Amino acid sequence: MWKQGTINGYSYCAKCYETGSQYGIGGDGRISKLEIRKDGKMLYNYDRNLDFDRLDADGKAVYAQLLEKYN
Repeated sequence: MWKQGTINGYSYCAKCYETGSQYGIGGDGRISKLEIRKDGKMLYNYDRNLDFDRLDADGKAVYAQLLEKYN
């Protein structure tokens, strides 16, 4: 199931499942795909594996909120 939204100016799109997977964040999480953007620029991309992480401190706080909520 896809989840989309905005937190503190960062937009996100996450593909989440009801159960964890080896492809999920942390090796057992429910999020298998996650993009975080600010001002249209992609800062974080996870697609069954971490592609890149360019998050600043505020972005990392948003990332932590998303893990708490969906992972």
